[in-house]
Amino acid sequence: MTGSRLPIALVLMGVTGSGKSTVGQMLSERLDWPFLDGDDFHPQKNVEKMAQGTPLTDDDRKPWLQRLADELGTHLDAGTSCLLACSALRASYRHLLVGDRPQDIRFVHLNGSAELIGSRLRDRVHRYMPPSLLQSQFDTLETPEQALTISIDATPGQIVERILRELGIVA
Repeated sequence: MTGSRLPIALVLMGVTGSGKSTVGQMLSERLDWPFLDGDDFHPQKNVEKMAQGTPLTDDDRKPWLQRLADELGTHLDAGTSCLLACSALRASYRHLLVGDRPQDIRFVHLNGSAELIGSRLRDRVHRYMPPSLLQSQFDTLETPEQALTISIDATPGQIVERILRELGIVA
């Protein structure tokens, strides 16, 4: 990254269906950085709750977010840049992810309208996140001030190119 030291962690954040995993996997291939999907780190009780259509509470999310922060720290401590797909909806969640590493972690907010994301969710099957929880995610979202915000009304490839260009990452 231009003007930044490596290693870094890029957190791709946004509501469900915003393309975090798709864009993260593409960036991982392009940059040869490990990709972590936050969905893979949820405790089983969170998965069951969401599968039943019940939104998670802050108390449900806290151990999950701490686990993700620990994973980021492990990669960064090993000198490895990485990518994380994580909703990171509230400022307090992002603060927990960053901890004492504000220079090492950057956020990219994949942003789109409820209509666009809702149409995407109707066409996909997620292993536990039903489309009915989309509104609860928008209700929880606190728009980040310290993030690169990217509109998702482009193709995933175009989004990847924009992220690389805007953050000055040479792939």
